[in-house]
Amino acid sequence: MSEALRQKNSGVTAGRQPWWITAALGSCVIAISYGLARYAYGLFVPQFALSFRIDGTGLGILGAMSTLGYALGLLAAPRTSMWSARGTLIGVCGLASAGMLLMSVSPNVVVFGAGLLFAGGSAGLTSPGLAQLVSDTIRPAIREQVQTWANAGTGWGWAVSAFTPMLVFGWRGVWLCFAVLALGMMVVGILAFPRGRPERREESETGAPVRTGWRPGMTAMLVNSVLLGLTSAPYLNFSRQAVREAGLSMPMSVWFWFCMGAAGLAGGLAGKAAQRYGLARANVGIWMLWAACIGMLAFPRLGAVAALSSATLFGAAFMALSGLCILWGARLYPNLAARGVTFSYLGLAFGQTVGSAAAGVLADFTNFSVVFAVTGLVSLLSWYQLIEPFGPPPPEAVPGDQAALPASTDRDGTAV
Repeated sequence: MSEALRQKNSGVTAGRQPWWITAALGSCVIAISYGLARYAYGLFVPQFALSFRIDGTGLGILGAMSTLGYALGLLAAPRTSMWSARGTLIGVCGLASAGMLLMSVSPNVVVFGAGLLFAGGSAGLTSPGLAQLVSDTIRPAIREQVQTWANAGTGWGWAVSAFTPMLVFGWRGVWLCFAVLALGMMVVGILAFPRGRPERREESETGAPVRTGWRPGMTAMLVNSVLLGLTSAPYLNFSRQAVREAGLSMPMSVWFWFCMGAAGLAGGLAGKAAQRYGLARANVGIWMLWAACIGMLAFPRLGAVAALSSATLFGAAFMALSGLCILWGARLYPNLAARGVTFSYLGLAFGQTVGSAAAGVLADFTNFSVVFAVTGLVSLLSWYQLIEPFGPPPPEAVPGDQAALPASTDRDGTAV
């Protein structure tokens, strides 16, 4: 048997790599940009407040810097991904490294805020860039699996960071280590990310221009994304404080965060579920688990088993639902996946901004039990997706927008 035939039978073509390597590399980038650069900020809020002598208002402004960077990254992502999806992901690692390095050595809160801006920007660039890379280099039949497995990287980024606030060398040393990890991933990306890029990205297969603006189905997708942002923000911002007030110890609250991250890896199964049951049914089914795990925190006397179960369900559901947001956007824009994901994630960012503020106000007037009870009930609005006109489109539903891949693909789904 010739070498070329052996490679074909094993699912690998010379000069290319199996689909799961692309998924693993994407997962690592997401773990760094989301799990560390964007979401680990919340773990260190007490240390930041002490180091820079700032109050709750100052901490809120710093959090807004991360969100601003995230929004700017999302707005830039379609253009950078059009130019080079591979280059965008490599740049993500460099930007995350620069931002976290600035944070670790910052002499004052202004420099620290600039670091947060860069770190948040890296997360904004990531999901659209990865969606475009998958669209460019993976055959349609397995793109959704690749995308959701990669998206689960946020979960293990959370898990890795969970215990770092307890390390003896302080938050500056921890964030310096995060910056080094991001720099290392940039080197790996330069060496390993696939170079596939279609010759036509703004034309359909008939040669007609692809519509890049508003499309039918966009409103339903944005409602889903905003709803996810609204209902995830209270949990991400206040769940650890809520379980502490419910009687859990500090070490147990750290395990709470760890379970949330570790379970996020199960979110990679969402792509398979969407293929088997349809995106609408899979989405609504996961939303029901989501509503249940949030509602569990509404009980004022929450035991350790119930708290850890809630965190586990939340982590898996959040990774799954955010992954399905990506699939929904990519289905609306098969040729321009980065654009569809940008629209979807802008809705998510808007929802998280509003949801965080609303949850804080509600908690001031009532308590966390009421916050999580209301949030769980709001999650039930997701049933609207089962009404056909308001649900996500089936795969490859937009005429003339079949993704432009190279001439053939190998058996493992990688473009050749």
